[in-house]
Amino acid sequence: MKIVTEATRHYNEMFASRSEEELRTVAQIKRFMERLVGDADFRKALGEHNDNPKVVAEAYGIEIDPAEARPLFSTDYLRYRRTEEAARWPLTDIWDDWLDGMRGHRDLIREVGRCPDVNPTFDAWRERQIARCDTELGASAHAITHPIVAYELSQGCSVGCWFCGISADRFKGWAPYTPETAALWRGILEANVDLFGAAAQTGFCYWATDPADNPDYPKFIEDHYHVTGALPQTTTAAPLKDVDLTRQVMGLFDRYRTVTNRFSIVNFRSLKQVHETFTAEELLGVELVQQHNEALTGKASAGRARERRLKMESIGKADKLPTFANEHGTIACVSGFLLNMMDRTVKLVAPTRSGEVWPLGYRVYEEVRFETAEEYRAGIEGMIERHMPDSVAGPDVVAFRSDLTYRETHDGFELETGPHTFKINGSPWSSMMGQMIAQGTMTASQIANQTVKAGGDVFLVYDRIQEFFDLGLLNDDPALGGIGSVTAERLAS
Repeated sequence: MKIVTEATRHYNEMFASRSEEELRTVAQIKRFMERLVGDADFRKALGEHNDNPKVVAEAYGIEIDPAEARPLFSTDYLRYRRTEEAARWPLTDIWDDWLDGMRGHRDLIREVGRCPDVNPTFDAWRERQIARCDTELGASAHAITHPIVAYELSQGCSVGCWFCGISADRFKGWAPYTPETAALWRGILEANVDLFGAAAQTGFCYWATDPADNPDYPKFIEDHYHVTGALPQTTTAAPLKDVDLTRQVMGLFDRYRTVTNRFSIVNFRSLKQVHETFTAEELLGVELVQQHNEALTGKASAGRARERRLKMESIGKADKLPTFANEHGTIACVSGFLLNMMDRTVKLVAPTRSGEVWPLGYRVYEEVRFETAEEYRAGIEGMIERHMPDSVAGPDVVAFRSDLTYRETHDGFELETGPHTFKINGSPWSSMMGQMIAQGTMTASQIANQTVKAGGDVFLVYDRIQEFFDLGLLNDDPALGGIGSVTAERLAS
C-alpha cells in the first residue's frame, strides 16, 4: 500500500483547487516572470513601454496584462505584497498565492525525509545536518530540502556547463534498463523503503549526470513511483536533446503529480527554444532555473564556477560573467546517500559550503561498492553504524565547527556564523567548558573531568555537550577528524 504524504496531498491540491482558467492565468504569469528574469531585451521593452506593458507581453505571446501585476516587476514589490493597496494589481495576489503554495510544498518535502520511527539513528543524523546547514550555508539554506538519496543512472554528463557546481565528469555512458538492471534497481528501491519508510520518496535520479543522457530514464523513474509511492523530481539541462523523452517525463508528471520538475537554462537560445517548444500551460509543472548570462541570477560558488572565480581573482581580473552569490556556496542537497547504477557505488554525503576541503560543496563520509541489492543494503547499514553516533562518547575529541567564531562573554560564551549567534550561559562553568571545546584538542571525558573539578556536575556537562552536538555546532566533518569520522585504519580493520 503506497503512502500518500502531506507533501503529495498539498501539491495535488494546488492544482485541484483551481479551475482550468485559474491555472492558465498562473501559467501565463509564470511565463511573464521567466521572461522578466531571463531576457534583457524583454526588460528593456517593458521600461520603454511603461505606460502600456501589455503591448510587450502580446509581442511575446504572453496572454496577461502586466499592468495588473506591476509590483512583480517593480522595486516596490515587497512593500505592496499582501497589503490592501496590492488589490489594485489582482495578478500579483494570484502569483503570491501560487508561490506560497510552492514554498509550503518545499517545506513539506523536507519533512517527508523524516523517519524517526523507522530509522531513528539516521533521522537524528539528518536532523543534525539540517541544523548545521541552516546556520552554515546562509540565505540559501532554506531552499535545501535534504532528500535522503540521489541515484545516478549514467556516468558523467554530456552538457558540460562551465559553472557546474559539482564539476561533473565527461559523459561515459548510461545504464540501460535491462531485466537484470531493472531487478537490481527495484531491489535497491525496496531496500530504501524498508530502511527509511516514506522518506525514500525524496529520492531523485540525477547528480553529476543529466536525465536526458539516459534514454531509459522514464522507465527508472516510473519504477520509483510504483515502489516508493512518489515520482521523483527531474532536473535536466538538456530538455530539448530528446523532446520525446522530455514529453514522456512530463506525461508522468501529469499522471502522478507529486513534485515540480526543473529545466536548467544554460544559454539564452535555450530559453527561447523552450518557450517555443512548450506552451506556458505545459510548463506550469516545470521550474526554469535560469543560469544563462542574461538572467538576473547568480551562480553558486562551487565546483567549476568556484575554480573560475579563483582563477580570475589570482590574475587580478574581474569576471564579466554573472556574479557569484556570496550566500550560495553549494548546489548539493542530499543528506544521505549518493548511488551510481553503473559503477555500483554508494557514498554517504551531506551539503557543506564549498572551500579548500570540499570544493564541490558536499562532504563524502565513505564510499562502498555493491553488486546486489543485499550488498547495497548492507553497505548503507554499515555506514550508518560507523558514521552516525547517537551521542558524544567519552573518547571523542570535541571541537566547535570551523566556521563558527568563538567569543567569551562575562558569564559564558557566544558562537557566531553569519547572522546567527548562539549564546551559552547560565552556569558558573560555562566559560570554562567553552574554552576547552574551543581548543579543539580535548576529549569529552577530559572536558567533563576538568569541569567536575571546578564544581560542575558530570551529567549536566555531558548533557550540554550533547545539546551542542544535536544543534549541529560541533565538528563532525570527516575530513577534519570530527565526531563520527572513521579513519582508514579503522575501516581496514
